[in-house]
Amino acid sequence: MDLFEYMKEKNQEKESPLASRMRPRTLDEVVGQEHIIGRDKLLYRAIRADKLSSIIFYGPPGTGKTTLARVIANTTSADFVQLNATTSGKKDMEAVVSQAKNTMGMYGRKTILFIDEIHRFNKGQQDYLLPFVEDGTVILIGATTENPYFEVNSALISRSVIFELHALSKENIAQLLDRAVTDTERGLGSYHAVLEKDARDFLADIAGGDARAALNAIELGVLTTERAADGLIHIDLETASECIQKRVVRYDRDGDQHYDTISAFIKSMRGSDPDAAVYYLAKMLYAGEDIKFIARRIMICASEDVGNADPMAMVVAASCAQEVERVGMPESQLILAQAAIYVACAPKSNACTNAVYAAMDSVKNKKTSVPVHLQDAHYHGHEALGHGIGYRYAHDYPNHYVEQQYLPDEIRDERFYHPTDIGYENTIRAYFEKIGKK
Repeated sequence: MDLFEYMKEKNQEKESPLASRMRPRTLDEVVGQEHIIGRDKLLYRAIRADKLSSIIFYGPPGTGKTTLARVIANTTSADFVQLNATTSGKKDMEAVVSQAKNTMGMYGRKTILFIDEIHRFNKGQQDYLLPFVEDGTVILIGATTENPYFEVNSALISRSVIFELHALSKENIAQLLDRAVTDTERGLGSYHAVLEKDARDFLADIAGGDARAALNAIELGVLTTERAADGLIHIDLETASECIQKRVVRYDRDGDQHYDTISAFIKSMRGSDPDAAVYYLAKMLYAGEDIKFIARRIMICASEDVGNADPMAMVVAASCAQEVERVGMPESQLILAQAAIYVACAPKSNACTNAVYAAMDSVKNKKTSVPVHLQDAHYHGHEALGHGIGYRYAHDYPNHYVEQQYLPDEIRDERFYHPTDIGYENTIRAYFEKIGKK
């Protein structure tokens, strides 16, 4: 490297975005992802020992995939080469492989090839790497936001260890923001900025686990906010919301607004108001509420308030809960909206809810025994005890129904389930009348 290249690199470091300057240089500086880089974890030990095999980092944007690759670059004795699959092709890989062979032959040193967004390479490009990963010419580190089991060749997958990175927690983001504001070497410490707690908490929450988004916002805030009379740059809640281009919604996930909004959401679905239901859903989504929590509440409402008036409500709600876990945001807002609107528009009945509550009260307050004719008759000697004797098999009778006692003697006349005449429960009532069930 000549003097001009050295100065260019130094200037680039100084002028690069805060998120880039604040990338951790060592394992000890990494925040979050303790499940894979905790001190007793495989990846931590492999990096420390400089004994890496080919790996693929998989996770949402801003969770540290490139950061971990850079940490590896700073700690390994191997040569480190980085490519981005959006701008690189087979010729670039051929050059890396050729250089890797020379480095290994002349110096006995390995080469680590980091490919960002590896899922963007086509099958042929991925196949090209196989023999060189197989024979150790290069140690591959791939990074992808897409599920590698769907987007990366199975042959490469079988030769790599998959590490899934999780979205950073609110506490992780807050820690990174504090570090960025006070760091005088690479951060914003020389600006003497003060990040107020509510502004920090807002940015940490609204970033949705993306450290890059939070750091970009605080950098914009510090660089564009005038100094106050005390000579300091104050980043308050209003400034923070402007920097991330998101209005502050009064909604504390641990406070009254959380419970008030979810209560209004459920009551709107129960009250058959799809407009109100989707409004409160939008408010929760805008404020960053956990989509899995919302999906669980829709499932509960589908059972508690719709019940057998429309059994499909439970199916839709259960599918919604499964889909939001697989898809994530922002697409999950569509799935949640469809389920919430379906439940809101469905006919309502709480007959099943009342039935189980009444049955629980009966179980709690009355001692009963299973009628003898319903007891298990699948073991030797049941005849002597009378177990199963007298039981009538429903399918042997007209309409596959025969009247007989199923409840214990002590509560034989109690009724728990009273179907309404609403929706599908009207069909159930008609069926009961047809078979003569009391």
